[in-house]
Amino acid sequence: MNSFCRHTFLVMAFLAVLPLAAQHIECVGTALLVTNNNDTAFVFAEEPHLKSKLGNVDWYRTSDKELIQSDVDEIYPESGEGVLVRKDGNFLGVYYIFRLDQYSPAISKVDVLPRCRETVVQLQGHIPPMTYTDTFGLQAVMPRHCSLAYTNLSWSGESWQDSAAVQSFALSLNKMHLPAVYGTTTYAVRFDDEWREALQLAVDSVVSDVIEPVAVSSHLVSTTTVRGEAGAKSNEVDRPTDAATLTGSAPLEIFFESHPTPAVEFFDWRVYRGSQLLATRSDENMRYTFSNPGQYRVVSYVMNRFCPCQDPDDGDCERDSTQVDISVPESQLMVPNVFTPNGDGQNDEFRVLYRSLREYHIWVYNRWGKLVYESTDPAKGWDGMIGNRPAAEGAYYYVIRAMGTDADPNAGYHTRQAYEKGKTNADESYLGIYQLSGDINLLRGKNK
Repeated sequence: MNSFCRHTFLVMAFLAVLPLAAQHIECVGTALLVTNNNDTAFVFAEEPHLKSKLGNVDWYRTSDKELIQSDVDEIYPESGEGVLVRKDGNFLGVYYIFRLDQYSPAISKVDVLPRCRETVVQLQGHIPPMTYTDTFGLQAVMPRHCSLAYTNLSWSGESWQDSAAVQSFALSLNKMHLPAVYGTTTYAVRFDDEWREALQLAVDSVVSDVIEPVAVSSHLVSTTTVRGEAGAKSNEVDRPTDAATLTGSAPLEIFFESHPTPAVEFFDWRVYRGSQLLATRSDENMRYTFSNPGQYRVVSYVMNRFCPCQDPDDGDCERDSTQVDISVPESQLMVPNVFTPNGDGQNDEFRVLYRSLREYHIWVYNRWGKLVYESTDPAKGWDGMIGNRPAAEGAYYYVIRAMGTDADPNAGYHTRQAYEKGKTNADESYLGIYQLSGDINLLRGKNK
């Protein structure tokens, strides 16, 4: 590297003053042109010299306007010497050549400090600036950059996977504040990649020690316990048939997985109904059954000894959390007034339409008051059989006592008169309580 630098030059052509200068003057030799702000051309070459495309021209020093050479088509300026170019009294441009004896940054080490919210990278050593003199005779610093490559973790849809990350920054910065890293990695700093690649030079880099992560994160995945297959007939409204659903008839059972990053040591699950905290758990994963109607929020917090979560309501904890919203609708119970058990696959059973019930009991009587059907499962229905014989057509009488999951746990059934009065007055103490009775007509019609 050093042997190369001792024989390397930088040619800078200031084209802002005369945009067409690049059409008249060229650099002879192996070169790399990099445009900076559209007005400066940076050129590396073993023996850089300037050559006029217009034939012989006059060459002047910019410092004192003294003539260096006249009526020649090329010149080998001294290092650091500015050159004015004129032909027939017309000004063509200003050029400078610099020897880059200290091209490589003198970085000896890369120190990395992983934190909960960021990663701090400190370059140890001296980064020599690369300066030049502009057209006004003022010293300026040439922009130089490097890149920092490392490996982080990203969620692939099923698990955390290694993901390459690259950050670019100016070499004038010895300290960089980067995003938090969640996996074990090293940090490799590479210098002036664009120049070195074009000149076919070896990679110039410094690599840090292996860094273990401190920051924590998670990706919450929820799986709902299904009841039956999607599309299958059911008398339960909003029955959960999709494992990905987050809404449905109670009881709605859901399994929550936190999928933590490697540095996570502790877990904190919180279940809210509105703003009310209902439950907490400290396991990596959690199973919870939502029995009551309402809008819920499940939050998963992850932490470790370096990144604690003292108060779930503060901003830091929220950064290390994931959450989902769950909806459980109110209970419902509807009773038909006719069914046709004739085997045609349509309305063959006397079934109620229900949602979010936690208690159910039905009795069906014939016209003489004899019990012909009884059940405590709202998902089942009467098929119109009494024993092994089809029941006669006609009217039957049903009585239903049921409670929805939205009913007061301490609520009980009432007299018929009290129930009717409470319902008429919209008494909330009767919410989710069903005391129903009436006629159901059995019609067989044409058998198939």
